[in-house]
Amino acid sequence: MKKKIKEVAIHEKDTGSSEVQISLLTDKIENLSKHIKKFKKDKHSSVGLLKAVNRRKKLLDYLKKNKMESYKDIISKLNLRK
Repeated sequence: MKKKIKEVAIHEKDTGSSEVQISLLTDKIENLSKHIKKFKKDKHSSVGLLKAVNRRKKLLDYLKKNKMESYKDIISKLNLRK
């Protein structure tokens, strides 16, 4: 997890930029997806997964609208489909 943050961080102590938030949400989404595949009836976690996916989508839309180069960079570094 720390490796992904360092890859996309703007500076050393960057914790709140859109890029870092997207990286953290991607990690959370991957973990929740694994959990839900194992425990199919866990509806509470599936709601959390849906919220995380929607939040990441909003942040990606923001980057696409305002910082196109950063958007392309984050898509390629995190291997996201778009």
